[in-house]
Amino acid sequence: MKYRPLGTGGPMVSAIGLGCMSFGGAFGPTTKEASFRCLDAAYDHGLTFLDTANIYGMGLSETTLGEWPGLHKSNISIATKASIINGPPRRFDNSENHLRTELESSLKRLGVDHVDLFYIHRREETRPIEEVVLTMTRLIDDGLIGGYGLSEISPGTLRRAHAVYPCRAVQNEYSLWSRQPELGLIQTCAELGVAFVPFSPLGRGVFGREIIDPATLPSTDFRLQIPRFQDPDWSLNLTRLNAFRSFAQDAGMTPSALALAWILDQGPHLIPIPGTRSADHLSDWITAADTPLSAELRAGLAKVLPAGWAYGDRYNLTQASTVERYC
Repeated sequence: MKYRPLGTGGPMVSAIGLGCMSFGGAFGPTTKEASFRCLDAAYDHGLTFLDTANIYGMGLSETTLGEWPGLHKSNISIATKASIINGPPRRFDNSENHLRTELESSLKRLGVDHVDLFYIHRREETRPIEEVVLTMTRLIDDGLIGGYGLSEISPGTLRRAHAVYPCRAVQNEYSLWSRQPELGLIQTCAELGVAFVPFSPLGRGVFGREIIDPATLPSTDFRLQIPRFQDPDWSLNLTRLNAFRSFAQDAGMTPSALALAWILDQGPHLIPIPGTRSADHLSDWITAADTPLSAELRAGLAKVLPAGWAYGDRYNLTQASTVERYC
């Protein structure tokens, strides 16, 4: 496993992190024992960066991490998030009282006295980002967090925040079928020395071991609300996805390893966080950091999955209202 800095002044972490949303049951039921096996396998492969949030399973993901015997190994770095209130109605709260209270609860569930990175999970539109950053600096001064991050924000918000106090990381969706960060955000992160942490780098499962069938997903699976997983968009996307899988096979790689290798190739400040609750599935992509892309593979991928190839939006209108749009 190779390592990359978690932003300027941040700790060195594995070039690939582990998204821990699935430990909270977001993609189906799991057990603590299965989660522990996955975490053990991740650590054995050199993965040292764990990403969770207070709302993943309403605290279950953090609790699972806190009970994992390996969490307190010295080189594990933890990121967690707060500000989403599920409601109803769903809303965001970036106030100091809310963020501090939620952070303290997260630390208690995790069984630690601080985390390396604490994100604003979504920005509260009416609250100046400068005020929010001042809250984060007080949490840093209190020793509760090593640095702060922002999620699903625009380059402009990053510049405003960074001018008050350096931001450590930005986490937005980015993958071979969600390319918006290429329109300024990845470049701004590089300019400012901020780590860019792509979530859903495997396209919410479409670049996994097997292509998912939306018809078999449980009715509670949020992917069913996403246009890309609904016909006619899904059937059109399937043609491209099958071509990508053939391309990966010809390259001697799993689809997930190739998808992650492509992300890592976009810049040395990118640290993707694929999610899985299965130690077996983790083995499909854990070697991606050690697989540099050749010029031939780059050119081939650009033909198989060119920018803008996906049919349908990554979010429906309600979901899209929770993220900053800047293009």
